[in-house]
Amino acid sequence: MNKLSVLPLFTFLVFANILQGQKSDFEQQLQGLSYRLAGPTRGGRVTAVCGVRSKLHTFYMGSTGGGVWKTEDAGTSWKNISDGFFEVGSIGSIAVAPSEENIIYVGTGSAALRGNVSIGKGLYKSSDGGRTWTKKGLEATGQIGKITVHPQDENTVYVAALGNPFGPNEERGIYKTEDGGENWHHIHKISKKTGAIDLVMDPSNPRILYAAMWTAERKPWTLIDGSEESSIYKTVDAGVTWTRLKGGLPQGITGKAGIAVSPVNSQRIWVIQEAKDEEKGGLYRSDDGGDTFKRINRSHELRQRAWYYNHLVAHPGDENTVFLMNVRFHKSIDGGEHFTPIATPHSDNHSLWINPDHPDIMIEGNDGGACVTLNGGKTWSSQNNQPTAEFYRVTVDNQFPYRLYGAQQDNTTISVPSKALNYLDPIQDWISVGGGESGHIAVDPRNPEVIYAGNYIGQIDRTDLTTGHGRDVVAYPQMHDGTAGRDIRYRFQWNAPIRISRHDPDIIYHCSQYVHKSTNGGQSWSVISPDLTTDNDLYQDIPGGPVQHDHTGVELYTTIFAFEESSYHAGELWAGSDDGLVHISKDGGQNWKEVTPAGMPTGGTVNNIELSAHEEGRAFISVYKYRENDFTPYIFMTNNFGESWTLLTDGSNGIPDDHF
Repeated sequence: MNKLSVLPLFTFLVFANILQGQKSDFEQQLQGLSYRLAGPTRGGRVTAVCGVRSKLHTFYMGSTGGGVWKTEDAGTSWKNISDGFFEVGSIGSIAVAPSEENIIYVGTGSAALRGNVSIGKGLYKSSDGGRTWTKKGLEATGQIGKITVHPQDENTVYVAALGNPFGPNEERGIYKTEDGGENWHHIHKISKKTGAIDLVMDPSNPRILYAAMWTAERKPWTLIDGSEESSIYKTVDAGVTWTRLKGGLPQGITGKAGIAVSPVNSQRIWVIQEAKDEEKGGLYRSDDGGDTFKRINRSHELRQRAWYYNHLVAHPGDENTVFLMNVRFHKSIDGGEHFTPIATPHSDNHSLWINPDHPDIMIEGNDGGACVTLNGGKTWSSQNNQPTAEFYRVTVDNQFPYRLYGAQQDNTTISVPSKALNYLDPIQDWISVGGGESGHIAVDPRNPEVIYAGNYIGQIDRTDLTTGHGRDVVAYPQMHDGTAGRDIRYRFQWNAPIRISRHDPDIIYHCSQYVHKSTNGGQSWSVISPDLTTDNDLYQDIPGGPVQHDHTGVELYTTIFAFEESSYHAGELWAGSDDGLVHISKDGGQNWKEVTPAGMPTGGTVNNIELSAHEEGRAFISVYKYRENDFTPYIFMTNNFGESWTLLTDGSNGIPDDHF
């Protein structure tokens, strides 16, 4: 699961002028290394989009891992405009000032709280259409869910801050600036656990705003979703005072909500609200400015996985038309009583901006990137022109030229060549190799046409590209969704390791809480280890609550997260768990010994094990605990098979100590 090191795009090192001058000094030789993009240009998840009202083909998108991008040709091509300015790549909101379109505000930290979300680092402002950027504070607000700019004053801005996704913090709530971000005022706050997820201004009166407050927090084993503090608030005095709206809206324990106000009739307000009481959730509408609400649609299709979606946008020219983003992109022309899906290039829809003067012109953000329509959604621009894909792991094969492989979050596995081939279109070079969005990939060193690729809940495929034949070789066919971890036979993680033996390519390893071994291409598996985790029952319930559960496999905890075999000795196996344990076996799994470093943080996730190719017994492990609000990097080294360890990240080696 959770993004240990999610790569925003495929990169790899190439030698430049390596023979020039026959340099012998190693550091000088390193200067000959440079980066280049190998691909793919297939879009990754986007939860923030915006357009420019007067420039019909100019739009901005913010990805969850690749920063901010701009198009001036309606999505035909995109250019990154945040590199070199932003400290993080995760973007939560984008807003162009209506009164001065060269001024853009961007809030970092995507607020669609998947288990692999990255934390934000504040708000940025550009005054020249995105050419340059200046940081404008709010560094500790975590995920910024929405930015709203005053229609006549580009210096008056409101920000909805959801907060730190991994722990309580005082900075949750709504902020306001009246000087373009030089100073911020915390104008609405509920508690350390409840932040703002949506913020909508009345189009007819900028002193009136509606805010959705949401209690939300991520842990490695669960999602905290909702409380009695989650609610809808209204201000009529530009944020000086706030009133909690009731009048028919669900009360008690509620979850994430989305808000829309009709620009045609500002008395018409929609709220998509999830509640612990299933009978109370759904789409609500007010026709009296929020005094009273009536539920007009309770379709589960509109509010499934509410914590990930629940987004509404009102049509700028028709008070009966409203759009709702969920797995599918929905449109209603009768005030929300009925919806019709509109096809988009990718499912899982999050964000929408409609040009107020030309409502058929829209930009939409989803898990496959951003796409533009000029005809009301009949056709969309391509998402195969955005190098913002997120990858958990990258591997290569032994061909020449070699190929690179990765499982793309929210998409399929994909392989690209290290060197561009002479095809009409680079997309023709792309191939899927089985598995799915989250798994490891292992390529047979003898035959790069044979590939093992994983996915969540233990799925693993063996694919032969020569014949085009693929088959599922899962160790045990059990559906994990809706099942408590304690009741799952094999707890395969979202990002479960797969390895082919360095010494015998007929041996395949796949890890749950156990190490599994196959010698016949996955037709059968044997368990060669005891449970190598803490097996703590406290973390093995169905994840999520009190409002919604989220059991996609991201939160499956007490699992093996990292696994390697020594290049020196066959059967020397190393395993690291997501709950803080390291084990080694020197006899092919017959016996295992715990070698967890004494200085490892309790419950830290062993993200990676790197075994030295130069010294027997030398190993490095990288460990993180950011999902429990500890952003310290931990890298340990052993020279004696784990008998003792040295912490390399002690603050003196240049690695920042405030971000995982």
